[in-house]
Amino acid sequence: MNRRPSVLRSLALLTLAGMLAACTLLPEHEPDSLHLLPAASLARVDGPPLGARLRVETPQASALLSGARILVMPEPNRLQAYAGARWSDRTPLLLRDRLVEGLRDRGRLSAQDDNSPLGADVTLVSDLRAFHSVYPRGQEQGSPMAVIRLDASLVDESDRRLLAERRFEVRELSEGTGVTQVVEAFGRAADDLTLAIAEWSEEVLQGR
Repeated sequence: MNRRPSVLRSLALLTLAGMLAACTLLPEHEPDSLHLLPAASLARVDGPPLGARLRVETPQASALLSGARILVMPEPNRLQAYAGARWSDRTPLLLRDRLVEGLRDRGRLSAQDDNSPLGADVTLVSDLRAFHSVYPRGQEQGSPMAVIRLDASLVDESDRRLLAERRFEVRELSEGTGVTQVVEAFGRAADDLTLAIAEWSEEVLQGR
């Protein structure tokens, strides 16, 4: 008796069952939407350049803040991520690039990031303490607010001397609860932070 057709049918059924099981175990996953950090150009200021080259180090951050997830604090002391949405790069890199861009827009300092092979006169080092949206107390049903908190220090590269240090915190209310609106609020907050750090850096280095 020829058992070959029966064996082939059994193999085919096993293969089909395996494929169905794989589909069940590995469901189709929609790709995350990637969001750039919106940025507005800072106004160029009058006055001669300060003649200092400033290197902006990538901010230090905790494991939670150093990723690319867009974070929200729906209630005190509890962080979670917006589903299906990510930043286009790791959060500290997005912020570093925004700071460099803003300092260049202003035109008073020669700014570079920590990938540049050029030497620098002063380095901006920082710790990113917050980069999430939060609902104002008592307004859990309203729009969230983007919060960025950064501890920054200016260091003289000639002798590694601390020139100044300061904590910056900015908040911007979102115009709605959607991810796009929250991302836009982060962009405005990052612009506010960049302007504050630019003005502070110029003031410190002008009196250096």
